[in-house]
Amino acid sequence: MPLRLRRLTALLCLLLGALGGGLPAVAAGTGLVAVAGADGRTGRLIVRELLAAGYPVRALVRDPAGGGFADGVDVVQADAREPDSLEPALAGATALIIAIGAVPGDGANAPEQVDYRGVQNLATAAAAAKLGQVVLVSSAGVTRDDHPLNRLFGNVLQWKARGEEALRASGVPYTIVRPGGLTDADAGAGGIRLGQGDAGTGFIPRADVARITVAALAEPSARGRTFEAYAAGGPPPADWAKKFNALAVDAAGTPGESKP
Repeated sequence: MPLRLRRLTALLCLLLGALGGGLPAVAAGTGLVAVAGADGRTGRLIVRELLAAGYPVRALVRDPAGGGFADGVDVVQADAREPDSLEPALAGATALIIAIGAVPGDGANAPEQVDYRGVQNLATAAAAAKLGQVVLVSSAGVTRDDHPLNRLFGNVLQWKARGEEALRASGVPYTIVRPGGLTDADAGAGGIRLGQGDAGTGFIPRADVARITVAALAEPSARGRTFEAYAAGGPPPADWAKKFNALAVDAAGTPGESKP
């Protein structure tokens, strides 16, 4: 796709998000949702949350023999690093949640190969399949080049930022969730704070990240937005549309930043 056309398509996606979603939301039970990285610690919780919300689910995993999924989950072989495996894996899906992550120090699974090129491959496949929504689990801190994780783990956050940019440029309606430090605490134990600007710090249970990704599918106001997520005091969110509407739509041409 020519660069000018990619930019126009991405701008259209952002405008739709700003208008509350010119395309219909992916309502529970109305369409198949694929989950890339479904066999990971966060991915399995996303699958569980989708099933609880009534969505049919397809788990995209490298090794389908790994098992461990509930009855009714369609488990298929797919590897984000191998583009040819993605087209058949997304056939018939209406949305995709990306919850893949690199293994620092492992060349084939390094941040560049997974967090950037893997996400880029999935975004390209999602665009070709004309999916209605892609939700990406990224990370807080991706805009901070001096973050310690970059020094420790092969510039992992910088590569995640490149993955975000690839999704934005794909033209697919998207939501990018940047969770803080992940914990294994139970979901729903407290409030959730959403923010923008990538200046905050904090932690959040993986299970709450799963709740956010699934909520984003059903809310047009989540589209075209990039935001951080942290655990907070107070009760669990009761109105996701209100929380997403309080966020700014991504500013066209300035990846990772938001309109004031």
